Amino acid sequence: MSEIDFSQQPVNTRTKGLGPVSADARMGDIRQQGWNILREDVSLPVAVLLEERIEHNLAWMREFIQRYRLKLAPHGKTTMSPELYQMQLEFGAWGITLATAPQVNVAFQHGVRKVIMANQLIGKGSMAIIAGLLREDPDFEFSCIVDSADNVDSLGHYFASQQQTLRVMFEYGIQGGRTGIRTGEQEAEVLAAVKRWPQSLALVGVELYEGVSNDEAAIRAFLRHVVARTEALAQAGEFSEPQVMLTGAGSAWFDVVAEELTREDPHLDNEKRYQLDVILRSGCYVTHDVGAYQAALERMQTSNPVAREMNSSLQPALQVWAAVQSLPEPGRAIIAFGKRDAGYDAGYPKAAGHFRPRSATQAGYTTVVPAPDDWKVYAMMDQHAFMSVPENADLKVGDMLVFDICHPCLTFDKWRQLLLVNEQWDVTGAVTTWF
Repeated sequence: MSEIDFSQQPVNTRTKGLGPVSADARMGDIRQQGWNILREDVSLPVAVLLEERIEHNLAWMREFIQRYRLKLAPHGKTTMSPELYQMQLEFGAWGITLATAPQVNVAFQHGVRKVIMANQLIGKGSMAIIAGLLREDPDFEFSCIVDSADNVDSLGHYFASQQQTLRVMFEYGIQGGRTGIRTGEQEAEVLAAVKRWPQSLALVGVELYEGVSNDEAAIRAFLRHVVARTEALAQAGEFSEPQVMLTGAGSAWFDVVAEELTREDPHLDNEKRYQLDVILRSGCYVTHDVGAYQAALERMQTSNPVAREMNSSLQPALQVWAAVQSLPEPGRAIIAFGKRDAGYDAGYPKAAGHFRPRSATQAGYTTVVPAPDDWKVYAMMDQHAFMSVPENADLKVGDMLVFDICHPCLTFDKWRQLLLVNEQWDVTGAVTTWF
């Protein structure tokens, strides 16, 4: 990654989740403000990243890929945060995965020079963005995926007109799933199309996404099929580079992908097999969650030998603080945050901690206390969350609650900046997002 001084980026002072700061403030100034969440120095709601947990998760994944001798290109669409990309690269990531040409442009402009676009590059406008980046830096390592002859021919024609060569990978998919080649006939058609453009297209590897299925046996069968097709294409000399990329893994099944893509087969030419660059793409590990990815981790720690041996786990590192704004009737609390502040597609945010600030009329708490399990968010509107509580709950208007998130991706995109905090809830910095 090229050196970028993130501390000099301007603070978006006209957005939520900040304290008082000058209009010309830079990101590096945030640490100097001396803010603390519990002192109510920043406006609520506010999204925070627990820096100790972030570092723990980064180190955990570094150890995981090292044990399997894999590479990692975490999916950057999870956070769209260049500062977090830099942290991931510093902790051993090979590159960054992205989903669209504008996302690739954001990463490139912030110094990322190895990108997998795990998506089809469709339309001249998007092609022009990538062509411009390749022109700006001929050493930019970019590849995208293809699954149809029509797309291949469009790419071949466009990049021929630019006198450039685009690196592409075959994508294989599951029947009834998302994108990807399904049959041998489709594979043959796509391969023939790539060969029509020998000067403007280079086949460099194979990509898959297994996360459309929840059936482990089906996922393993699919992975083995893709490995077999990759080996067949490699032995037939269809790839343009000696080091063949083989990449898969969302955030739910990356352990299974690691097992299957590194499995040795005595029937294969293993000398050739180990010329594969196996690259995992899990993105949500950096913050983890308390929803689907926590369930996946629990499965992993039961069934995956590497995860068991590591004797530690990923930790939820993205939280949202919000205030109790109304107690309109017994058993119901209205919390001042909503769909504009936190994702809810994979489950509502879960109350993790409770804090009562000191006021002129009442004593406060000295520390954050765990929120009871029966304080549950059950509905959300744009700026309001409905929480059920026991009728005798010790809860007051103005109390602060911190919530864990069940899906990080659709929380990150609701914030232009997220504050970094330590275990004492001091604000130690911030990261930007570029959605």
